[in-house]
Amino acid sequence: MTQPGPAPELRRTLGVGDAVVLGLGSMIGAGVFAALAPAAHAAGSGLLIGLALAALVAYCNAMSSARLAALYPASGGTYVYGRERLGAFWGYLAGWSFVVGKTASCAAMALTVGAYVWPGREHAVAVAAVVALTAVNYGGIQKSACLTRVIVAVVLAVLASVVVVCLGSGASEAGRLEVGLSGGFGGVLQAAGLLFFAFAGYARIATLGEEVRYPERTIPRAIPMALGIALLVYACVAVAVLSVSGATALGQASAPLADAVRAAGAPGLVPVVRVGAAVAALGSLLALILGVSRTTLAMARDRHLPHVLAVVHPRFQVPHRAELAVGATVAVLAATVDVRGAIGFSSFGVLAYYAVANASAWTLDSAPVKRVLPTLGLLGCLILAFALPAVSVAAGAGVLAVGVVAYGVRRRLTV
Repeated sequence: MTQPGPAPELRRTLGVGDAVVLGLGSMIGAGVFAALAPAAHAAGSGLLIGLALAALVAYCNAMSSARLAALYPASGGTYVYGRERLGAFWGYLAGWSFVVGKTASCAAMALTVGAYVWPGREHAVAVAAVVALTAVNYGGIQKSACLTRVIVAVVLAVLASVVVVCLGSGASEAGRLEVGLSGGFGGVLQAAGLLFFAFAGYARIATLGEEVRYPERTIPRAIPMALGIALLVYACVAVAVLSVSGATALGQASAPLADAVRAAGAPGLVPVVRVGAAVAALGSLLALILGVSRTTLAMARDRHLPHVLAVVHPRFQVPHRAELAVGATVAVLAATVDVRGAIGFSSFGVLAYYAVANASAWTLDSAPVKRVLPTLGLLGCLILAFALPAVSVAAGAGVLAVGVVAYGVRRRLTV
């Protein structure tokens, strides 16, 4: 019996609300529970400046991604945009940095879930989480969207509790919110690079472009909405935690939100914050697996990855082989290696990914006014990428170099 070939497209079932929720599931994830501490350590009193700078670069990237996604509503996000606007190599480079970097991020996020749920048994819990979420994704994009709604609601409730407790406590002092440059301008840039990574989840909306209804209208509305909500949440949490802890103590915290509610006189809320962090990590993991599998599908269609991964399930209308391959890879990594401290290249990789998106958007219109945002986005991505710690830059550049070599070898073998 002959096997059916890959379906030409995935099923379009996501509306504006679904797309916004999936973007929020990525952005309001574990990053809000952890990213503030290293950012405060780098920027000091300039933390809020770093947050604003990260938001500005994210906004430029979001607008570029929205325009491109409306024009090319297919799975793969910037991989597709780079290929169509700049050429095969640039699309491949964006896809490579996304798939490799985000696969490691998936494993790290799964281990984060394990660390919160069952300390000492992180690997076992991580594998179970990957298997469960891969099964949810296998059942169709609507099941993933429904689970993400629950996750986002829980996380937002926990974060709202943190903000209310911190700002309403006697430990809150407005003087701790004084904005300065105690970490220097370089520290502010480094903090912006770290915080940008937490905002980057809006890419999931573009990556799922082939599953969005009326993408030319839905995506340009959903991306800025998700980004705006995430920015509001991050700003509220940052102000609340800073008002209690101050930049110095926040920069030294291993669990900044838990430490803040404890300092605010509400130690009973600490277990709730831990549960919120675990749920947030699950949301990020769910969205990451979705995004990586869709980019894998797009690259497999062009044979940059094994073409067998390009098959779409005839009933569930999902790239089931790509999802299973991503899930299996992440599960093996989560079971055998602790990659939480070894994925510095992810921040570098995501900034390189968006640099390609902005360069692609720059080609859409020759009018100088229309090129302002993609130009700012491109420059912002490059500046923030090279402002990251030297280890992250070296690791990220190394990953991209491996991808370039692989591309060259494949080209030579197929000529």
